[in-house]
Amino acid sequence: MSAMGRVVRSGVARRRTQTVVIGLATMMAVTASVLGGSLVAASSGPFDRAFTQQHGAHLTAQFDAAKTTPARLAASARATGVIAAAGPFPTATAAPRDAAADIDLPPMTIVGRATPGGQVDRVPLSQGRWVNGPGQIVLSADYPVGPSPLHTVLRFPDLPGQPTLTVVGVARSVTRTADAWVAPSDVATLTAPGATGGYQMLYRFAEARTAAHVDRGQAAVVALVGSRALAGAQSWLTVKDANEREVALFLPFLVAFGALGLVMSVLVVGTVIAGAVGTATRRIGVLKAIGFTPAQVVRAYVTQALIPAAVGIATGAVAGNLLALPVLADTDQLYGTTTTGVTWWVDAVVVIGALGLVALTAWAAALRAGQLRTVDAIAVGRTPRPGRGQWAARLTARLPLPRPVSLGLAHPFARPARAAAVLAAIMFGATTVTFAVGVAASLNQVQIAKDHAAADVVIDTFAPPRGTGPAPNTAPRALSADDTATITAAIQAQPGTGKYYSVATTQVAVAGMTGFARLDAFTGDASWGGYELVSGRWFTRPGEAAVPSTFLTATGTRIGDSVVLTDHGKAVPVRIVGEVFHPTNNLLMFADAATFTATKPNLTAASYHIRLADGVDVTRYLTGLNSALATSGFTAEPERSTGSSGTIVLLDALAALLTLMLVAVAAMGVLNMVVLDTRERVRDLGIHKALGMTPWQTIAMVIASVVVTGLAGGAIGVAIGVAVHRAVTPAMGHRAGINLPASVTDVYQPTMLLLLGLGGLLIAVAGAFLPAGWAARTRTAVALRTE
Repeated sequence: MSAMGRVVRSGVARRRTQTVVIGLATMMAVTASVLGGSLVAASSGPFDRAFTQQHGAHLTAQFDAAKTTPARLAASARATGVIAAAGPFPTATAAPRDAAADIDLPPMTIVGRATPGGQVDRVPLSQGRWVNGPGQIVLSADYPVGPSPLHTVLRFPDLPGQPTLTVVGVARSVTRTADAWVAPSDVATLTAPGATGGYQMLYRFAEARTAAHVDRGQAAVVALVGSRALAGAQSWLTVKDANEREVALFLPFLVAFGALGLVMSVLVVGTVIAGAVGTATRRIGVLKAIGFTPAQVVRAYVTQALIPAAVGIATGAVAGNLLALPVLADTDQLYGTTTTGVTWWVDAVVVIGALGLVALTAWAAALRAGQLRTVDAIAVGRTPRPGRGQWAARLTARLPLPRPVSLGLAHPFARPARAAAVLAAIMFGATTVTFAVGVAASLNQVQIAKDHAAADVVIDTFAPPRGTGPAPNTAPRALSADDTATITAAIQAQPGTGKYYSVATTQVAVAGMTGFARLDAFTGDASWGGYELVSGRWFTRPGEAAVPSTFLTATGTRIGDSVVLTDHGKAVPVRIVGEVFHPTNNLLMFADAATFTATKPNLTAASYHIRLADGVDVTRYLTGLNSALATSGFTAEPERSTGSSGTIVLLDALAALLTLMLVAVAAMGVLNMVVLDTRERVRDLGIHKALGMTPWQTIAMVIASVVVTGLAGGAIGVAIGVAVHRAVTPAMGHRAGINLPASVTDVYQPTMLLLLGLGGLLIAVAGAFLPAGWAARTRTAVALRTE
C-alpha cells in the first residue's frame, strides 16, 4: 500500500465519529432526494406515457345536436391546428339502476362508439370485449361500480320502456371522454323525451402544451361549427391535473425536507472536515515535513470524506428506492399503470450530484490544510488564539452559578467558529422538528375539516335496523314520510337539542363535464356543521351552492358564477356562493335540498346531525333520544371522525421518518464538534481534575458548553421552521388543487413554540452527553501527559 493509502486508511479508522456523521448525513440527504425525485417523475410520467400510447384527446367537445349537424362537425377536423379528430359520436346522459341489486347508480355520460380504436382516444379494454350490437354497454374503469361488473344488467327506469343494457366490457379512456360506451344505434333509446341530443368530438392539436394552445385550437374549431353549438368542452390539461393532484400533494413537502437534508449534509460534512483539519494541524505539519505536497494533503482529506460518503450514498439510494416503491404503487393505481420502480435517471442524478457535492465541500475545507506552512503547523498545533473569549469568562464568573457551569458557558466564545458550526447544526435540527410538528398539526386540521364532524350526535338513516345483520346486494334503507316525521319529532321533542340538520347524498350531471358530481343536499341550517369556508359564504337559500376548490378548477368557474346541473333530464341552474375546504379529486357540491324539489321530490336523508345545547350530557341525551326512536329501528350515536386518509397517514409516516433522520444528523453534528473540542482540551481537563473537579462536575462543564448555542439555535430554528411551514403548507394545498383555510396554516400556539425552542437545547444536550461521559472517565494522569 502507498504512503497516501496508509494515511487515508489510518485517518478513516481513527476518526470514527466523523466517519459515522458523514455517512449518516449523506445517507439521509440521498434518501430524501431519491424519494422526492421519484415522486416528481411519477407525477407526470405515467399519465404522459398513457396519453401518448392511447393518442389521447387534447380537447373533448360536446355539441348540441339541435344547433349543428354531423357533417359540419366532421368538417371541423380540418380546422387550423387540428392534426387528428374522431367523431362525431352521439351522446346521452342517463341514470342507470343495477337490476339485480336494485340499487341506483350515478348518472353517466354515454357515448355511441362502434370501435375502441381510431386516430384519437384509443380506449384499451381491461375486462371483457367491446360492444358489437345493440343492448350492450362497456363501462369506464373510472365509473363507480363493482370491481367485476361483467354481465351486470343495467336498467334505465326514467326512460320510456325502461331499456336494459348488459355490461360486456370495462375500458379506460386516458382523458375520461365518457362513463360508458354503447352501439351508436342505442343512443336514441337512451335519450330522455324532450331532451336535446348531443354529439362528441375528440381533437388532437399540433400544439397543446399549455392552456393557451388548447384554447386557440378550441377557438379554431368553434369558428367552423359555431359558438352556439358548443355545449361544453374539457381540456386534457384539466384531466392531467386531476390525475396528478394526489401525488403532487407530496412534492413541496419532500422538497422542503430534501432541501433541509442537503443543507445539513453540506454543513455537517464541511464542519467535520474542517474540524479534522483543525485537530490534525500538527499531524499535517509532520506529513509535509516528511515530503507530502500540499496537493497530496488535500487529496488525503478529500478521500477521507469520500469513503464514508460513498457508503452513505449507496445506502441512501437503496433506502430511497425502497421507500419510493409503495408511494409509486399508489401513484400507478391512480393512473391505471404498472409500477416499474424508480426511474433510473433519478438514481443517477442524485448519486452523482451527492458525490460531487461532498467532494466539493471537502475540498474547500481541506484546502486550508494544503496551504499551511510546515513550521507553523508543527509549532502551533492545537493551540487556540491567546486571549480569545476572556471577556465571556470574566462575565460568567460573576454569575451565581457553580464554577464548572460558568466555565462551560464561557467556552463557546473561545472557539467562535466551532460554536457557529454547532449553532448551525442545532438550528437546522430545530427547524426540521418545528416544520414536521407544524405539518402534522396541519394534516390533523385537514382531517378534522374534511370530516365536518362538528355535531355531537348523528343518526345514520342508511344503517340497517337494529337486530338485523348486514344485507349484501340490497339497496340502502330509504326513509318513508312516516320515518322522516318520526325522527324529526323525536329530535325536536328531546330536551337538550340545540340545532340539527339532515343531509342526503345523490348525484347530478354538470353541463359540459363528463361523469357526475356528488351532491350533498341539506335540510336545515348546516353552517355550523364543520364546513370550513376558504372564501365566500355558506348557502342560505335554494338555488345557491358551496363547492370545494377542485370543483371550481375542473369547471373553470369562480364564486358568483352559475352552473347548470342536469337531473333526470331537467336543467337546474345553481349559483356558487362559497368555496368549502374539502380535499377530493371528485366533483362535489353542497346545496339546499329545496333546490331539487322538482327533480328529486323523494330525496332520502342519509343522516341527521345534532348539536346539543350548552351543558347537556351527551350520554344522557343519547339514552333519551334512542328511547324515543326505539320503535322506528333507528339509532342515535355520538359523532365520530372517519379516521385519517391514506394520504395523510403516509405523509405523517414520511414526516416522522425524515424528521428522525435529520434530528439524528443534527445531534451527530453536535457530538462530532464536542468530541473534537473535548479532545483538544484534554490537558485542560486534566488540570481541572488535578485541582479537584469531580466526574459529575466535568459532565456539567461539557454539557454547559452547548447550552448557549442550544438555546440560540433552538430560537432561530423555530423561527425558520415556522416560516418554512407557512410557505410549504399552502404550496401543498395548491399543488393538490385546493386552497387551505387559516385553521390549517395557523397551527402554532405560544406554548408549542416555547417547547419547540427548548428542543434545540435537547438536541445540544443529546449530542454532548457522550463526549461529556468520555471526559469524565478520562484519568487525570493520562490527560496531563497528553500534548
